[in-house]
Amino acid sequence: MALPTFDEEELLQLLAEFVKLESRFILNSPGYSLYLQPAIIGTSAFRGVHRPSSALLYVIANHTGEFGDKKLGANYAPCIVPQQEAALRGFQQNLRLFGKEDYITEVGTMNLFIAIRDGKNNKELLTAPLDGTILNGVTRSSVLELSRERLVPKGWVVSERKYTMSEFAQAAQRGQLIEVFGTGTAAVICPVRTISYKGMLVDCGLSIGEEAGEITCQMRRWIEDIQYCNIEHEWGYLA
Repeated sequence: MALPTFDEEELLQLLAEFVKLESRFILNSPGYSLYLQPAIIGTSAFRGVHRPSSALLYVIANHTGEFGDKKLGANYAPCIVPQQEAALRGFQQNLRLFGKEDYITEVGTMNLFIAIRDGKNNKELLTAPLDGTILNGVTRSSVLELSRERLVPKGWVVSERKYTMSEFAQAAQRGQLIEVFGTGTAAVICPVRTISYKGMLVDCGLSIGEEAGEITCQMRRWIEDIQYCNIEHEWGYLA
């Protein structure tokens, strides 16, 4: 290769120190590791094909493992083609389901909230738990805190728990699905009208001509009142 040589033992010592430094970012669990890729490139400042007089030796470190709960480009890239396919079928977003159980996780780049009632008319607002498969969204946290502060006193139960798509479809069929909405920094609160699942359209509780449900609208008002400093709140910041 005609590249300058280096001391192999010294490189190993440098790699060992580098690994010690980076180890704080690696979880001590099976499936997590630090993938090291040493590389060397010529850095001589001339054109043409010549023997380089100088070179740069560097290491690329990739943290491998489960990073579904991190806002990484690698988590978004695989979603582009499915999103295009959904758009061709007339849908705006893809709902992400996990495992053979089809656990509901996220919708597009948003967290998802589901409002349901049981046979005794007890109401629950639920969202997927932070188990490493979803983003810990700021708007998600805001909705949970506001819900526990303002909906729980009205008899609501606010939950972070696993919920399957089959349970969702059954709740809709029984008339127990109240409404569904997504949450995100850009969209804030986004209502969901229908979800396609295994060839059937599942209605998400909105009546004809209704753009958003009562809880969806209420939650958006609560958050926007804080954002626009219409009310005094500890989250508000007026510049």
